[in-house]
Order: sequence, then C-alpha cells, then structure tokens
Amino acid sequence: MLAKSELIRLYLDKGLSVPAISIRLGCSEHKVNYWLSKHEIQKRSISNALYLKWNPNGDPFSVQIPKTVEEGVLYGLGIGLYWGEGTKASKTSVKLGNTDPELMRVFLAFLQKFYKIDSKRLRFGLQIFSDMDVESSVRYWVRTLGISRKQFYPKIIVTPYRGVGNYRKKTKYGVLSVYFNNRKLRDIICGAIEMEAMRNKPM
Repeated sequence: MLAKSELIRLYLDKGLSVPAISIRLGCSEHKVNYWLSKHEIQKRSISNALYLKWNPNGDPFSVQIPKTVEEGVLYGLGIGLYWGEGTKASKTSVKLGNTDPELMRVFLAFLQKFYKIDSKRLRFGLQIFSDMDVESSVRYWVRTLGISRKQFYPKIIVTPYRGVGNYRKKTKYGVLSVYFNNRKLRDIICGAIEMEAMRNKPM
C-alpha cells in the first residue's frame, strides 16, 4: 500500500511525475497510478504535466498588484496594449508585435513590473522589408530597448518591398515582436482582459 499522505507530498506538493515517484518508492508506475486513483488524488492533465516538466522550479514569473496610481496607469496600459496588439490566438505564449519603440518599451515595463519576468527570458522576432538592412534593424532595437542580440530568434522574416506607401515610413526598422513562452501567464493576462470586458459591458 502507498500512503495517501506520501502520494500527496510527492505528486501534489513536490510536483513529481508518476515515473519519478515509482523510481523513488521502488515500485511500478501501475502501482502508483492505482493508489492515486484509490486515494482519489486527481491526475494532472497532459498540458499541466508538461508545464511542470518545463518549469520544475515553479512559475518563471510572480504576479504583482498595482499599489499606486502610477502603477495602476502602467498596468492599464499594458493590459490595453495586449488587448489591442497582442496575439491572443497563441495558446502557449504572451506575444505582442509593433513598429513603435515607445509602445514596446511600455509593454516590456508592464511585463517586468507586474509579473517580475527576468528580461533575459524574453525572446524577440523581427520582420523587415527586403530593402532594409537586417543587422542595422536589429542593432536599432537592441540599442533602443536595451536588449541583447542573443535574445532574437535566428530567423529574421524578410518581406518583399512592393511600395506600400505611408506604411513603409512607419516600419523603418521593421516590426518587432516580443515573446514570453508561458501558457499560464498568457491565460492570466487574457483572464484580466475578460474581466475588464465584463466590467465595462452595458447592463
């Protein structure tokens, strides 16, 4: 028999997988699964199990609540930017792209202030027109936002330039996208957006 308290400690508190528990206790995976079911300890979904596998030390972020009017303004701006400019279709990452360096700076400050994200864990993608110089564009964003060249994805997307009028002037250094690959944080931010939408819904 495997004690319920021991399984709760290993499976729920420590977040160990069934194979890891079986090795630690010197029994089969079948036996671990049997006693989890017997003790009515709910198994993790595949997605939650994978999340724990890739984040063995816990969440790589920490949610902070705005404490001042100034922080409230920044929080509102960040939520609004993700609502309007973010890629909500992605289920596994927080992603936002834009050509405006000030907008990107505000969004990065939002992520770091209210979710305590290590800036080194952020990744960046860049899309430019074919008449732009790749390295000059990358250097511009590195210098302007204080980020590292190593944080860019290797593949820069180059779009053929076909004379797109005023839009071309707005993308002198391309469209920069910031990524934070974490499904849980994406769900938290989208949840905050849904709450704001419900709060402002006409009665």
